[in-house]
Amino acid sequence: MVERSEAVEVAVRALRHRDRSAAELDERLRARGVEEGDRRDVLGTLERAGYLDDERFALARAQSLAQRGAGDARVRDDLERRGVAAETIAAALAALEPERERAERIAVARGRTPRTARYLAAHGFDEDAVAAAVAPDGADAVE
Repeated sequence: MVERSEAVEVAVRALRHRDRSAAELDERLRARGVEEGDRRDVLGTLERAGYLDDERFALARAQSLAQRGAGDARVRDDLERRGVAAETIAAALAALEPERERAERIAVARGRTPRTARYLAAHGFDEDAVAAAVAPDGADAVE
């Protein structure tokens, strides 16, 4: 059994270099043998201290992925895999620049080609955003 002080040290080390979701941190503690009650206590302590915040994590992660060319579906999938709650994911997506505008910017940079359409689709952009972004001369695209 892992002592509470050791569990706190494991959690703090995990957060030292990058933000993590509560679910990711909980899994890390579970893998280290920390009992469920102790995990809850440690996570609660870190949340109250401001070291652990799923809303902050989700927004920062969503913004990072969007800046690297990810569509909403890819962002949603990434956050779901990291154990972020659906309402927190929705709030993070709502805070992003609209998906159609991001797709349009990528299409302008890459060209309005079928290859760009495949790229956008593969990176999690929805069909409407892809179609609008690769329309000839930006027809139907968001300004």
